[in-house]
Amino acid sequence: MADTPEEQVALYGADGRPTGESAPRSVMRARNLRHAATLIVVRNSAGEVYVHRRTDTKDVFPGRYDFAAGGVLQAGEDPYDAAVREAAEELGVTGVELEPIGEDDYADAHTSYHAFAYTCVYDGPIAWQPEEVAWGAWVSPERLREMLATLDFVPDTVAVLGERLTPGA
Repeated sequence: MADTPEEQVALYGADGRPTGESAPRSVMRARNLRHAATLIVVRNSAGEVYVHRRTDTKDVFPGRYDFAAGGVLQAGEDPYDAAVREAAEELGVTGVELEPIGEDDYADAHTSYHAFAYTCVYDGPIAWQPEEVAWGAWVSPERLREMLATLDFVPDTVAVLGERLTPGA
């Protein structure tokens, strides 16, 4: 595996668009370079949201809970295609149409990115990627709100999607 080239990440400007430049993932993380990422909220037909806990080996926000699957856009990758790839890789969610729910920006001391957010309804089996997901479960919007108040969630998902997650609930 040492001979495998490192993933190249597309760099993004303040306008939320690609700059045409890329950097190795390790450099992007080390320098907190602005990039793009996808966030996918997976719901089932009962209206529950899939919540998972990230593994302790994740490169950003290890061990925290999240209510969106997702990840970094690779160099030259379309945001929708990246979201489809990430939903399949992280949770095994395939064969569903992803609905765009908006774009936003997020930055802190650990990460800086332009977010492309999606949602889908999925009633199939969930298959975690063991390197990324340590635990997961379907929870009601009400239970998710309780969890958000008592557990450590990734701050970026909460900042970008928290207000949109359960409108009217």
